[in-house]
Amino acid sequence: MVTTGLRPGRSAVLRLLVVAVALAGALLGGLGGAAPASAHAALTGSTPAQGAVVDRAPEQVALTFSEGVAMGDDSIRVLDPKGKRVDRGKLLKLSSGNVVKYGAGLPAGLGDGTYTVAWQAVSADSHPVSGAFTFSVGAPSKTSAAVPAEKAGGGLVGALYGIARALAYTGFVLLVGGAAFVVACRPAAALVRSVQRLVVQGWALLTGTTVAMLLLRTPYTGSGDLADVFDFGGLQQVLLTKPGAALVSRLLLLAAAALLVAVLFGAYARTLEPAEPGEEPRDATALARQRKDLAFGLGVGGLIIAIGLAATWAMAEHASTGLQTTVAMPVDVLHLLAVATWLGGLAALVASLYWGPPVERAAVRRFSRIAFGSVLVLVATGIYQSWRQVGTWRALTDTTYGWLLLLKAGLVVVLVGIAWVSRRWTGRLTEVPGAEGLATAVTEGAGAGEKAEGAEEAEEAEEETAAGAETDADAETDAEKATVGVSAAATVTVTAAPTRATGPGAGGGAGSGTVSGTKSEPAADENLAPTSTSDDAGPSKGTPADTPNPTRTAQLARQQAALDSARTKRERDADPERLGLRRSVLAEAAVAAVVLVVTTVLTATEPARTEETVKAASGGQSATAARPQALTIPFDTGGPHGKGTARLDLAPGSSTAPNTVQLRLTDPSGKAMDVPEVKISFTQKAKKLGPLPAAPRKVGKGRWRASGVRLPVPGQWQLSLVVRTSDIDQVTEIKNVKIG
Repeated sequence: MVTTGLRPGRSAVLRLLVVAVALAGALLGGLGGAAPASAHAALTGSTPAQGAVVDRAPEQVALTFSEGVAMGDDSIRVLDPKGKRVDRGKLLKLSSGNVVKYGAGLPAGLGDGTYTVAWQAVSADSHPVSGAFTFSVGAPSKTSAAVPAEKAGGGLVGALYGIARALAYTGFVLLVGGAAFVVACRPAAALVRSVQRLVVQGWALLTGTTVAMLLLRTPYTGSGDLADVFDFGGLQQVLLTKPGAALVSRLLLLAAAALLVAVLFGAYARTLEPAEPGEEPRDATALARQRKDLAFGLGVGGLIIAIGLAATWAMAEHASTGLQTTVAMPVDVLHLLAVATWLGGLAALVASLYWGPPVERAAVRRFSRIAFGSVLVLVATGIYQSWRQVGTWRALTDTTYGWLLLLKAGLVVVLVGIAWVSRRWTGRLTEVPGAEGLATAVTEGAGAGEKAEGAEEAEEAEEETAAGAETDADAETDAEKATVGVSAAATVTVTAAPTRATGPGAGGGAGSGTVSGTKSEPAADENLAPTSTSDDAGPSKGTPADTPNPTRTAQLARQQAALDSARTKRERDADPERLGLRRSVLAEAAVAAVVLVVTTVLTATEPARTEETVKAASGGQSATAARPQALTIPFDTGGPHGKGTARLDLAPGSSTAPNTVQLRLTDPSGKAMDVPEVKISFTQKAKKLGPLPAAPRKVGKGRWRASGVRLPVPGQWQLSLVVRTSDIDQVTEIKNVKIG
């Protein structure tokens, strides 16, 4: 692989930049992943209904979902009041037409009491969903049935899976966008080590996260136990699912992508490399034809692989379910490719501007045009996806998905604004050598990196020498050090520099600060002439006089590398247009990282259209599991003995079944308190329902009971409690209760 030089410090900074951006997106994306994954398929109904009380035990329990789900024989479990599983253990497929319904059969002769239904499924867009509800036979009863406190897709496994998803998007962007930048915008970047590392790290990131997601699928959609990543039986089942097939397809495509990356930075890069000194000149026409053929093959092959990689998301995410899937999946592929081309190319441009030779004006303008086209594709595909996933204008502000979509749109507007500033800087750029001339300039900059590498090798040699000759170290004299130091300088000058032709203006003069090729050797020999034959100090014990000291060699190599890097930076920063361009492009990259974070969270959020459908199915309110409500209400009628506390219990707290209200009044000392009259009513202001009276009946001292209280829609209701302690003393207390 042909590479240009890059100081180890700069290399580390580049690596840290890539990792930091990826981890920032992953960790922020993981905040959404740490919570249970939003239900992309939602439970819209059940038979029996939540909280229902039936006279006889049903023959089966049926669940209806908003979209397609994958379920198995253990996906629906029915538990009796003692927590024992009583269903037949066989999944019933009851779907018909557009109705998605599954069930579990029940044996005859089930006793009275409260039964718990726990269910778990994987929605068509690969996200796990789960829930539980109760129904009663005969009359409600106490139940000891235990259901998982943590929903599917939550906990540590959910957080790790969310991080892996974010890193996978980052890897895809860097791989596809970085490679496209080299092939379509700046072929000379194939020689720039920072760009090479960016693309290779993107490939490694996407490959590693794909393997991690494949192993995490079993606990992510099942038990939630991290140890199940080693459950190979579960892995076999995952491979049979749509998400598993998508991940395996991605790995196969990444294997082909590895070959293209090797050709890009190998054979293709060598066609841009200048001839070595003394090497027979190559046929320029044949070389240009070879480069053109390789570029065509890389372009076509890369496009096919990029489309395939994007399709692995489209076939297993939001686009694969819901409205117009045959249109939505190709649109999603275009959207992902546009994102990768723009943002990945932006990352490659940042790497080129900060850690490489000057970028030619033509290359920046080519990328600017491609980026503009990518933005147009993003806008068009984004509008379609927004309509498909949101549906109504109101959903943009009434749902979490809508708010996230507005945030992403705002960030894209900011990104386009910064891109416009970058285009203005691009128009002011002065031209530098094109691909051929730039390749020579690129290789000239390799000296600093190769010298740094020579320093590392010298340090390793130093450690080996010190281990074998530690006792002789004190025998070296000052004269010996001086001799070896000069010899080392000659060695660094002759051998550490690349034996390639220098770039423009980099002739053998001292002012260039770079010595390379055979032109530098005479000067080096002249400097060595007075000292290399001196015998005043004598050679070191057991060491030839012309053998350099590894320590001194390493020091000189590091110094020369630092000088070369500082000179390059001064020359680069002396160009105000490129300095401004670097800053604006870096700002673009920072905003782009945030856009990737929001995109990752969006893919793990329930689409607004689905949320609105669930609300409509549940009476216009968000679906909430029915739960008993217990309220403590202090009151004071203002008259004698007018202070007390009301304890009100509402069960099962359901909109689909009759509720029972129990009321107990106590005085300040905690004793039961009788009053002439109490009234209870419920009001639902959102639907303009009520007040609906509960008609409590006295059943003992300080105790009242109301049965058969029906609250027809779920959501938040206002409970009104009127307590009268005398003919003239009474008070009305208002409390909110949530009905499922």
